[in-house]
Amino acid sequence: MAASGAVLTRTTHNCLGAPGGAAGGTTSNYGLASLPTLVDTLRSSYTEFPASRPLSMKIDTYSPAPDPITAVRSAYRASLALATTKGIDRSRGVQAMSKALREYFDAILEANTLDLEASREMAVPDLILEWLKLTPERLQNTIQILQRIGELSDPLRRVMNASYQLDHAQTYSQMMPLGTIAFIHEAFPELGAIAAGLCLKTGNSLILRGGSEASHSNAAIAQALQNALDETGLPVASLQLLPSEQGSSIRDLVTQDKYLNLVIPYGRPSLVQQVMQQSTAPVLKSAMGNCYLYWSPTGSLDLTRLVILDSHASEPDPVNAIEKVLINRNQKPSSLVMLWNSLQEKGFQLRGDTQLVTAFPDQLTLAAELEWSQAYLKKVVAFKLVETIEVAISWINQYSSGHADCLVTESYQESRQFALGIDSASIYINSSPRFSRNPQRGDAVFLGMSNQKGHRRGAIGLETLTTVKQIIQGNAQF
Repeated sequence: MAASGAVLTRTTHNCLGAPGGAAGGTTSNYGLASLPTLVDTLRSSYTEFPASRPLSMKIDTYSPAPDPITAVRSAYRASLALATTKGIDRSRGVQAMSKALREYFDAILEANTLDLEASREMAVPDLILEWLKLTPERLQNTIQILQRIGELSDPLRRVMNASYQLDHAQTYSQMMPLGTIAFIHEAFPELGAIAAGLCLKTGNSLILRGGSEASHSNAAIAQALQNALDETGLPVASLQLLPSEQGSSIRDLVTQDKYLNLVIPYGRPSLVQQVMQQSTAPVLKSAMGNCYLYWSPTGSLDLTRLVILDSHASEPDPVNAIEKVLINRNQKPSSLVMLWNSLQEKGFQLRGDTQLVTAFPDQLTLAAELEWSQAYLKKVVAFKLVETIEVAISWINQYSSGHADCLVTESYQESRQFALGIDSASIYINSSPRFSRNPQRGDAVFLGMSNQKGHRRGAIGLETLTTVKQIIQGNAQF
């Protein structure tokens, strides 16, 4: 990291054009030259920020894409150039992104401080404030994730056997980029950087559309990432930022289906639903919270408690948090009380159905009917009695978010019945569903979870952002 007050000078191209004109783009009268003043400019727009606070790294005044149509067209042209690049060059670009975030570490954190202070004054909900908060640990984790993405094997042009063959020809398939992807998210400034790394690795252009609460953070991160693209000779226009405060609506972006190949909404269910309703481009629906657990009569109390607690430990977003627990009627009342007392000691609010609240009014408050199909996205768990595993499976399939559901049991037969019967992207049996973007085991990095069957369900990773091209090589015989 640079010393306090250091200014890093770079020669770069305009924000919407490709380096050297490789991918075209709209010219503009701003540049990405010499990195002196982004945070200072942002600070001046928020007069109550302490002017005496020093900056360790300064960044240029950042001018994002002027409108969705310009951004999408520029990103589309850049995607055509990016699709032909070598895997080693794309990996080098992702690693340069990681390095850029490290170099601009302090400036990004200060931009985030501006966002947090402005959001508190505007009475932004605590949930969004927590998602918005970019701590040094979260930013460092993002840097490590980008570094790991750069080290993963190239997912493109992987040759696979085709499902059919033609006479006098050889048919095979290859993994290819989708093209142009829009990532629309609330708060979570670090997710824009992770999405950029995943898209660059898979040869896709990316359009970022964050919320107004994270405008300063998003601008600082986008500037750093575009500088990394420029340094490595990759199309700068393959990464676009569309701030919400410039007046462009989500509808303006997601209806550009001529150039846009996929839209990924990430945030509260209301945002995801809005994108689903307005988009004319394909949407990869993300999911968060409202995961269910069925506690079998043979299931361990200690394991049930640990699974619930661990599922809520992912930060900053409780992607796979268990928020609803179905309890078999044969469970001992003493076991229920022990579980509830343990959760309350950890700061959880507990709710229940009519039967449980009637029997245990001191431990539970009544859950409304709508709550069984909605995510709390905080430390709240609701409990419900069921007669059998069949009833539990039916209830989960109707009310769960459908991306991660759990079973605690000692019965092999129940585990098989649950795994086959639950219609969710991921099933966890005697295991915590806790979500990790950078799992220690395996060669994968994840952006989030999807419960949508139309595209690829489950964890959103590199392969999710690719498609298959079939190639038929003939020998001039018919």
